[in-house]
Amino acid sequence: MDIISQYGHIFLILAAVFGFFMAWGVGANDVANAMGTSVGSRALTIKQAIIIAMIFEFAGAYLAGGEVTATIRKGIISSDIFADKPELLVYGMLSALLAAGTWLMIASILGWPVSTTHSIVGAIVGFSAVGISPDAVAWGKVGSIVASWVVSPVLAGTISFMLFRSVQRLILNTEDPFGNAKRYIPFYMFAVGWMIAMVTLTKGLKHVLKDANISLSFWQDALIAGVAGLVVMGIGVMMLKRIKRDPERERDNRFANVERVFAILMIFTACAMAFAHGSNDVANAVGPLAAVVNTVQMGAVTAKATMPSWILLLGGAGIVVGLATYGFKVMATIGRKITELTPSRGFAAELGAAATVVLASGTGLPISTTHTLVGAVLGVGLARGIGALNLRMITTIAASWVVTLPAGAGIAIIFFFFFKGVFGW
Repeated sequence: MDIISQYGHIFLILAAVFGFFMAWGVGANDVANAMGTSVGSRALTIKQAIIIAMIFEFAGAYLAGGEVTATIRKGIISSDIFADKPELLVYGMLSALLAAGTWLMIASILGWPVSTTHSIVGAIVGFSAVGISPDAVAWGKVGSIVASWVVSPVLAGTISFMLFRSVQRLILNTEDPFGNAKRYIPFYMFAVGWMIAMVTLTKGLKHVLKDANISLSFWQDALIAGVAGLVVMGIGVMMLKRIKRDPERERDNRFANVERVFAILMIFTACAMAFAHGSNDVANAVGPLAAVVNTVQMGAVTAKATMPSWILLLGGAGIVVGLATYGFKVMATIGRKITELTPSRGFAAELGAAATVVLASGTGLPISTTHTLVGAVLGVGLARGIGALNLRMITTIAASWVVTLPAGAGIAIIFFFFFKGVFGW
C-alpha cells in the first residue's frame, strides 16, 4: 500500500506509455495480418487498407472493446493472491505490457506474423507463475483460452470454406458469373452490415445504452441491425451499378469482370474485419493497463474494475499509429504467401474470420486474430484443393506461433524482477 501511494503517479505514467507501446505492436503486427487478404487479393492498395483499418480498428476498439478486456484484465490471474501486496500486480502488468510489446516489435521487424494474444497471455502467465506463485494463475481460464486457439482457426476455416463454396455454387460455377455476381453480392453485403451492427448494439454500446436508461431486447437489436444491413446493401448496390461488363477483360480470364464486382464487396468485408479485430485485440493492450490504473486509484486489487473511456481511446490510437508506421512490413505474408488470393477468395476468408472474431468478442473469449485469419485463408484454399496451399509457409507461421508464448513469458519474468528490484527495495 505504501509503495502504491508513494509511486502511484509513476506507475500510471509507465502503464500509459507501455500500454500505448503494446497497442503499437498490435497495430504493426496483427492489424497488418487482418488487412493482408484485402491487399493480397489486390482489392485494395496498401494505402487504402491502412485508411480503412485506421477508421474501423479505432471504432471497434472504442465501441466494442470492453467485453474481451474484462477477460484479459481479471480472468487469467486470481485477484485474491494480490490482496496483501497489490503492488505485485502493478509490477506484473507493467512487465507484461512491456514484454509483449517488445516481442511484437522484434517479430514485426523480422516480418513474422505472430499472435498478440499469445504474447500478452504468455507474459501474464509467466510473471504470475514464476514471479508470484503457480496458484496465482487461473489455469481453468487459461485452458479455455488455449482451447480457443484451436477452435478459432477451425471455426473460421469452416465458415470461410462454406462461404466460398456458396460463391462457387451461386456465382463462379454458373453460365453467367458476372450477372449472378451482381444479383447475389448485395445479400453478402447485407450480412456484413448486419453483423457489424449486431455486435456493436449487443456488446459495444451496451453500457452506453444502459447509462442512458435505454433497454433493447435481442429482437429489437436484430431489427436495428437489419436496417443497418439494408443501408450497407443500398450503398453497395449503388457502387455495383458503376461496374459494366468489359468483354476485353474476359478473353484471358472468364472471371475477370466477376472479380471486379467482388473487389467492391471486399471494401465492406475489410471494414468488418478491421472492426472485429479492433473489438477483440485492443484488450491485449488495455486490459493490463486498466488493471494498473484501477489498482493505483483504489490502492488495492479489486475483483470488478471500471474501464475508463480514455484507456480504450489510448489503445485505439496506439493500434492506428502502429499500423500506419510499420504495418506494411508483415501485410504481405497472409495475403500472398499461404495461397493465391483473388477478391472472391479474399472475401470469403475475411468475412469468415470477421464472423469468428465478432462471435469471440461477444462471448468475451480473447482468441488470436492471426490464428483465425490463417484458418480462414486455409479454409478458402482447401475449397480449391490441398495443392492450392503453400505448406512450407504454413509450417513457418505455425513455428512462429509456438515460439511466441514462451518468448512473452520469458521476457515478462525478467521485467517483473527488474520492477520488483527498482520499486520494492
